[in-house]
Amino acid sequence: MSKVIKNLKEFSTSNDRYEGANLMCPGCAHNIIVREILNATNDPLVIATATGCLEVCSAVYPYTSWDASWIHIGFENASTAVAGAEAMYKALKRKGKIPADQKEPKFVAFGGDGATYDIGFQWISGCFERGHNMMYVCLDNEVYANTGGQRSSSTPIGASTTTSPAGRVSYGEKMMKKDIVAIMAAHGAPYVAQVAPNKWKDMVKKIQKGFDTNGPVFINAMSACTTEWKFPADKTIEASDLAVDSLVFPLYEIENGTKLTITYRPKNIIPVRDYLAYQGRFKHLFTKQNEHVIEEWQKKVNERWDYLQRREEAGV
Repeated sequence: MSKVIKNLKEFSTSNDRYEGANLMCPGCAHNIIVREILNATNDPLVIATATGCLEVCSAVYPYTSWDASWIHIGFENASTAVAGAEAMYKALKRKGKIPADQKEPKFVAFGGDGATYDIGFQWISGCFERGHNMMYVCLDNEVYANTGGQRSSSTPIGASTTTSPAGRVSYGEKMMKKDIVAIMAAHGAPYVAQVAPNKWKDMVKKIQKGFDTNGPVFINAMSACTTEWKFPADKTIEASDLAVDSLVFPLYEIENGTKLTITYRPKNIIPVRDYLAYQGRFKHLFTKQNEHVIEEWQKKVNERWDYLQRREEAGV
């Protein structure tokens, strides 16, 4: 695989292995992310997807958006499906049933935050503990968007969802978002990274680095959801810019469970409230009784950014 990062023209003229003609919502970041990941390599691909927006909208029988080997089994086990394929490939190669000169495929699993942070977590953890040579990509839109907009353990504090609704007695979600990147890095995985589709060069570099890594790789991809985050469908990239420039979704990587590197530092860090104000799911926070939640958001984001910088400087 070439280590040269494709430029934007090359991406736009590449032969797509993921077609845009599907039933995703207009403006859905999932399509952008998946296309960039599949275009990051010219190697053969074996792909599994968990139940979720990506699966139900990209493979409506008898049609499919996938021009690659693809499987869907269930909500919780995309990781084990692709890990099983990877184990079978290695076994067949040892037995001489696969030509030694055949190009090695890349094994990739996709899941939403519901399938990753919650329902499928123990399966993912098992795959990483066993050391499968695979990449797991979480399409993190911070909600169960496919099944009615319920909160997940990725849903941030203050967000209004169908199961954590804002109202007279509640400001919405009460829990802070789970730090899935730190959890996966704690498995000792050789490569873990956080990416966003608006910073496509940073994203592609990390994906190619992940494909070059021997062992389990975890990618957490911020996927702005026009439907549940409640912003205009043509403003996905703007919403993504606000996420990374406010440091709500910092971009960094962790190698071998310890070495942390920040890969994007905004020239002008914007207030968290600007990010929140862009989305209808947080509109109730801009009242006198809920302003304290915005203040808490800003405090937590500042603390997290300081922590990442200290850890990078320490080299651990």
